[in-house]
Amino acid sequence: VEAYREVKGRKDVMFFEQRKSRGLHWLNGLVHAITHHKIITLQYTKFWECVSYKKNLQPYALKEFRNRWYILANERDGNEFFLKTFGLDRILDLEISNSSFKPQQIDIEKYFTNSFGIIYTEDEQPEEIILSFDPEQGQYVKTLPMHHSQKVLIDNDAEYRIQLTLFPTYGFEREVLSHGQRVKIIAPKSFREHLSKEVKKMVKNYKQSEYDL
Repeated sequence: VEAYREVKGRKDVMFFEQRKSRGLHWLNGLVHAITHHKIITLQYTKFWECVSYKKNLQPYALKEFRNRWYILANERDGNEFFLKTFGLDRILDLEISNSSFKPQQIDIEKYFTNSFGIIYTEDEQPEEIILSFDPEQGQYVKTLPMHHSQKVLIDNDAEYRIQLTLFPTYGFEREVLSHGQRVKIIAPKSFREHLSKEVKKMVKNYKQSEYDL
């Protein structure tokens, strides 16, 4: 922000990503609701469903992941509240009520300590993932770590090997696959075999199909 202010509005100095997700116009209202502990009501549609649902939530924080913003909020289920994430790009309508709620002491940062992205699992134990990159690709992973738990095991002219402690969620799987042939999964074996199956499915999409002329 300070760097942006320094250019004093010039548009030829800093160039931002033009691809933006939907829902960013909800940010100001959500920040207000979070800081003033206001209950929010929204119409929300999941990508894999065709209908929207009305949600009454207690908002706690906002989190960004890969150009998408998410609201972290408590949702009532019976007599209990559970912290969940909702993508701003899936919000159809938002109302900020005048009713306030008494916030719980929730350590948001701790919730995501062993997570990659916006998915967290309270009842599961994180796994130790060991990945090996070729030296050139390793430079990218070194200067932009994949996760805060990243530890360097080998760093030489032949290999850049790291260890991560996290939940191997869907988002993390996509991150590993994005490195293509320049990454090898050393451990655990179960994670390697799982992604091996994913790669085989991907290969089918690149073979000749009915779409070819």
